[in-house]
Parts: sequence; structure tokens; C-alpha cells
Amino acid sequence: MGTSVLTGNGLSFSVEDTGGNGPTVLLLHGFPDSAALWRNQIPKLVAARYRVIAPDLRGFGSSDRPGEVENYRMELLVGDVLSILDALEVRSTAVVGHDWGSGIGWALAGLSPERVTRFMALSVGHPSSYFTDLRQRELSWYMLFFQFIGVAEEALRRNDWALLREWTNNPVDIERYVTDLDRPGALTAALNYYRANVPPEAFGGGAGIELPPVTCPVLGVWSDGDMACGEAQMLASGKRVSGPWRYKRIRGAGHWIPLDAPEELSNLLLDFLVESP
Repeated sequence: MGTSVLTGNGLSFSVEDTGGNGPTVLLLHGFPDSAALWRNQIPKLVAARYRVIAPDLRGFGSSDRPGEVENYRMELLVGDVLSILDALEVRSTAVVGHDWGSGIGWALAGLSPERVTRFMALSVGHPSSYFTDLRQRELSWYMLFFQFIGVAEEALRRNDWALLREWTNNPVDIERYVTDLDRPGALTAALNYYRANVPPEAFGGGAGIELPPVTCPVLGVWSDGDMACGEAQMLASGKRVSGPWRYKRIRGAGHWIPLDAPEELSNLLLDFLVESP
């Protein structure tokens, strides 16, 4: 075990697979990240005898970066995760997602409930409930801006990535993000997540992603320093869960909860993995 390259869904993925023969935990990162997001949680999980699988999602890290917008549709992202689980012969797993990884986790739990034993959603609530109020539309201004192909890429790169640094509030891993996004095709691949899955009409109350209710236990986690996600969208997600639902607010952390509150999140995760529904 360790980091390896797996082929699935027509692409190659860099996947960290570590730990023992215990229950599996799948960790899904978001924008503009990689499996490195989970570097504080993985040792804690392994020490508790879990098997941990943390892929670089398509377009990020060392995984393949297809170029066209349509290659980043949600159904393909879910297919990627299923292909990774199949390649590793994992029938079912607990899932933890952050940002786009949370969106994928919601879709995975709704569409393939037999593969997800429980789900922890960090920062991003259920896709069908995301634009639940005007405040969230205001916070999500960047999603509309990212729709402009070429314009967004140029603006984000300008002046040593000044816009990215200001918008994200210079998070812990900003220099890693800049280095990763500066690789050929990487920035466009990252922006294609928004272009493929967040149509402009969603801001006006148009049809978004509709998914079946999630039947497994779900813990929604939001941090009060998040610059992109409001609390209302996470609270509204409980209506999309037919199984046990619980909510936790983390104080004093920004959007990247695994890096801003590593100990608190690790302890919360370990408790969630063993608590009864």
C-alpha cells in the first residue's frame, strides 16, 4: 500500500491507499486541492486501524486532466470514485468529502447507497439545496465568474495570482495551490468543475442537480470563517437525508477545515465513524 496510479473510467488516478485491514474511509478533496488536504487526518485514521483511500480527483494533483468542459460532469466524477473503489476491491466505505469532494460524496451516497456506509460532508451541503438563500448566491459570485473561459484564467493568474490569494483569504496551502494550478491545463481543469455543474440559471432558482434522498447516517460540518459557503445551505441539507442527520459548527476555522482545525476535525471524524445511527 501507499500512493499508486490506478486506471478507471478511462483515466489514470493517483491514489493514496494506506492503513490496515479494518473498515475503509474514502477521503475526497475539492477545489483547488489534492489528497494532500488530508495529511493531518490520514495518520489519525491509520492509527485507529482504518484503511484510508485518498485519490487526487480528475483534473487535480497527479491525476489526469482532460481538457473539455463536458469531461467534468457530476456523473463522470461519481463514476471515477466508483471505478477507484472497484479497482481496490472495496465494496462499501465511509466517505468524507470537502468542497467539490463533498458534492461528489452527496451524489455518490444518493445514487449508489449500497457503496456508502456513512458520510461526512465538510463545508458544502447537498447540491439540491445549495442556493437556498440570497446570501449564498452572493457568496458564490466566483462560480459565475468562472464560467467565462479564458477571462477567468487570465484574471486569476494576474499579478502572481493576486485575485486567488485575496478571494481565498490566503489559506494554509495557498503556495501549493498556486504551484499546482500553474501547471499546463491545471487551472482550466479546476474551473471546468464549475462550468460543467453550476449552470448560471441555478442562481435564479432554476433546476439544479436533483438526487435521491441519502439514506445512510450523515454529519454535516460547517466552519464560521468560510468565505464561500454559508451556514444555511448546510442546515438545509438535512431535508435531503432520510437516514440519521447531524450538524456540527466549527468555530474559528476558514473554508479548509482539515487544515484549519485538524485536531478537532480528526476527533469528530473518529467519533462519527463509530457512533450508532
